[in-house]
Amino acid sequence: MSELVWLSLAEAAGRLERREFSSVELTEAVLRHIEATEPKLHCFLTYTPELALADACAADERRSRGETGPLLGIPLAIKDVILVRGVRTTAGSKILENFIAPYDATVIRRLREAGAVFLGKLNCDEFAMGSSTENSAFGPTRNPWNLDRVPGGSSGGSAAAVAAGQCFASLGTDTGGSIRQPAACCGIVGVKPTYGRVSRYGLIAYASSFDQIGPMTRTVRDSALLLEAIAGHDAHDATSSAEPVRPYAWELDQPLAGLRLALPRECFGEGLQNEVRTAVERVVAWFQDQGASVHEISLPHSRYAIPTYYLVATAEASSNLARYDGVRYGLRVGEEHGLLTMYGRTRARGFGAEVKRRIMLGTYALSAGYYDAYYLKGLKLRTLVRRDFEAAFTDADIVVTPTAPTTAFRLGERTADPLQMYLSDIFTISANLAGLPALSLPCGFDDQGLPIGIQLIGRPFEEDRILAAAHAYEQAHDWARQHPNL
Repeated sequence: MSELVWLSLAEAAGRLERREFSSVELTEAVLRHIEATEPKLHCFLTYTPELALADACAADERRSRGETGPLLGIPLAIKDVILVRGVRTTAGSKILENFIAPYDATVIRRLREAGAVFLGKLNCDEFAMGSSTENSAFGPTRNPWNLDRVPGGSSGGSAAAVAAGQCFASLGTDTGGSIRQPAACCGIVGVKPTYGRVSRYGLIAYASSFDQIGPMTRTVRDSALLLEAIAGHDAHDATSSAEPVRPYAWELDQPLAGLRLALPRECFGEGLQNEVRTAVERVVAWFQDQGASVHEISLPHSRYAIPTYYLVATAEASSNLARYDGVRYGLRVGEEHGLLTMYGRTRARGFGAEVKRRIMLGTYALSAGYYDAYYLKGLKLRTLVRRDFEAAFTDADIVVTPTAPTTAFRLGERTADPLQMYLSDIFTISANLAGLPALSLPCGFDDQGLPIGIQLIGRPFEEDRILAAAHAYEQAHDWARQHPNL
């Protein structure tokens, strides 16, 4: 049964529907694979085999009563910033090391209703702040294609687990590229939905006007199925959109003839790895051969995306993380010395270096005398970035860029240089600033055998269009069928 772990989610669902095996048998095969590969990878922070087998039994019972569904009995895993009731949720931080979630996030509730099987919680950069998963307080995850390389971040555990066959899909979160960049590093599909498309209720917040939960899968169809399950309005989230959820999986076969692609010249300049450039150009040429038109555009304010993001997002992080003070939940240190000492010692011991750096950046940007010069200016630049995309979409359906400027870098290579680390997200951050849907799709390998990703960015709530274009390319190539040798 070991070959079952390399099925796509849709394939596994079809075979479950045909009763070729049970959900318990499928889950047991996945659990054995996790136990064989996890010592090399460190994808999981909390592993829940008992919960998984109970969920699988429940799924088999539901199927015996005639229930069906694409996620019924499918083993999934969840980034450890999303609450799963009764399961430890750490956000990759010592300050929440022993926190047990008291309720389910909305996305988890919807997955439970769909009959999904929960394998556990996946490693991530602390509070989703990072591009390599090296900021996790519990140690880094390794890239299954090369154990000396990072899996990307912050959803590195989510990307590596899917790529390594440890689950059929995972949920990640994307604040500045944290689904798409690790998806590119690990050779899988990652989708950042339009802001408001998926409820954030039950997500441990980093930057509330940026954060989005999204699917990470082996194939585009799998992402479409998972997005359908978790998307939709939620009364618990005031930023949740009432825009109807489209049948993404049914709409994957849209024709490419007449599709208009735009290539921003700012994304193909200095610092782009040659093999990444070549792979992306091949994809664009393929789309042209299928009848799509391609033209070059400018996103002139994209040059300010990184500094804008690290002003606005860190300001929001400074506010959001103020709740971790040792009073209500999580780590508490030094209470015998008084309240202020407890605050200081709890946060000093509980937060890692990168989280402290971003809290200080955000607090400075919001402080008296600097608000107008930094935070307010960042908000104005964010508006200009959004307007750049609005102008681009008057003559284009999809904006195409590399997902990341390079393939996966070595563990430890950038930890001493935060600015170099931040540049890993240079092509992804603009979509977060503008609140747009975007996905990363595998499109080749470099000469070291490391995956390369291409990014497709769409208009608000046009996930169907970017999914369909990605699916068409995927069907004509075999990248989704390749997996690492573990």
